Amino acid sequence: MRHGGQILVDALRLNGVTRVFSVPGESYLAVLDGLHASGIQNVVCRHEGGAAMMAEAHGKLTGQPGICMVTRGPGATNASAGVHVARQDSTPMILFVGQIARADRDREAFQEVDYRAMFGPLAKWVAEIDQTERIPEYLARAFQIATTGRPGPVVLALPEDMISARADVPDLAPARPLLGDVAPDAVRAIAEALAGAQRPLVVPGGSLWSQQAADDLARFAANWGLPVAVPFRRQGHMDNRLPEYVGDLGVGMNPALGAALERADCILSLGSRLGDTLTRGYELMNPTRPHARVIHVHPSPDEIGRLWRPDPGLAADPRRVVAALADQPAPRRWDEWTASLRAAYEGWQQLRTTPGAVRMEQVIRWLSDNLPDDAVLTNGAGNYASFLHRYYRFRRYGTQLAPTSGSMGYGLPAAIAAKLQHPDRVVVCLAGDGCIQMTVNELSTAAQHDAQVIVIVANNGQYGTIRMHQERNYPGRVSGTALFNPDFAALARAYGGHGEVVDTDADFAPAFQRARASGRLSVIELRLDQQALTPGATLDETRAAGLAAAGRG
Repeated sequence: MRHGGQILVDALRLNGVTRVFSVPGESYLAVLDGLHASGIQNVVCRHEGGAAMMAEAHGKLTGQPGICMVTRGPGATNASAGVHVARQDSTPMILFVGQIARADRDREAFQEVDYRAMFGPLAKWVAEIDQTERIPEYLARAFQIATTGRPGPVVLALPEDMISARADVPDLAPARPLLGDVAPDAVRAIAEALAGAQRPLVVPGGSLWSQQAADDLARFAANWGLPVAVPFRRQGHMDNRLPEYVGDLGVGMNPALGAALERADCILSLGSRLGDTLTRGYELMNPTRPHARVIHVHPSPDEIGRLWRPDPGLAADPRRVVAALADQPAPRRWDEWTASLRAAYEGWQQLRTTPGAVRMEQVIRWLSDNLPDDAVLTNGAGNYASFLHRYYRFRRYGTQLAPTSGSMGYGLPAAIAAKLQHPDRVVVCLAGDGCIQMTVNELSTAAQHDAQVIVIVANNGQYGTIRMHQERNYPGRVSGTALFNPDFAALARAYGGHGEVVDTDADFAPAFQRARASGRLSVIELRLDQQALTPGATLDETRAAGLAAAGRG
């Protein structure tokens, strides 16, 4: 006889779980008891939102569900931010939520929430386990759903009396991956459709990817002379140094690449949903007036035909499809088209000088030139990230952890998860002063678990992205975007870490080297000029453009 918490933890262990991220609560004490001496690391976090984002980042890194455990009510609502990231990023994740006792349902008991209603739009599956004997069944289903088709988050509620009750129930075998063979006829159909294009574009996206898939894509693109453009924050899907890589389609994209998407007559989507960010709000590709043939490969049949008429469409693992395509003989080549797009990318890579003594473009270029190929970079949301997208060259899969949902506060939790998973790698979090303060309390988690991340804070004293939109739409009418900031370097030292402030470009490299050598959690604060609003325009230029637009109106 085992209590439900032990049954659940044994199921986690059988499914290969070695680490969970949690904020403890009295509603799931039996699970915490099951974790005791289980061999599964319990990373105790400071806020449920940070815990859920760490679990989501773990899922991104490993391809296996990241596990998060939180208490009922406020704990669950706090964790919902990470569930939303997992949903939009197609990341496997399982969130366990403590729940009130079964006998108290529908009385608005202390912290009672209907989790099916709350998480229904966010998760792939939401359930509440009513019987202790059925825990292995629910766990098996949760792992299967989280990892198959389009991966995503699952939420399981655990009534406290159910999880503390005892039962004699056998464990179930761990979930197994589905058979993923791709029929030769399907591969030939894709090749033939692609062969008829004049200006094709390959778009590899989604979360079902690997370093082997990146290598197969490189071989396929080189053999066929095809241009490859990745979706927003999927830059690690292909080595950016290769001549067939032509940039990223997303926020702050190269205008020349956006124009190429408009001109392309055939899009080979390998796992991407081809959504609004990639198409600039469906301006560059319009589902109601399609201009290009779409060859759509996606792991979920529900996504094929949702926006674009597939011609052809294939519900399959994109990793297997790109491997098969790499072995296909090239019916023709598109070297000239690809070279022109690569030249536009190289031009976009040329540094554009921004105001100030510390310039983000110089920082990012130094990181790109000096970090190891397997270094992991994380970020949340903000204009500072557009410098990273534009000037950093990712070389390997799994080195970019960033939310396609645009969630602020993601970078630090993600960096902690990455460092715990890969303690031998350099892990760098880039964050704005507003972004970092969403989850800055997780510096305590990093210190407690010896996650030696290096955090680079881009401090310009404002919510820069919102200020940019303000100046474009209501120029000169600043409201709600100014920030009061702490001494971020001193904050790192308060947690026993290493902290420095950088005031000039020349100071950055030695500061980073000292941070890396310290062997501790580190924060490097960059004191930026407020005029350095974006890689392409100063604050004054943005305001002037807004005033000009208002005048035309």
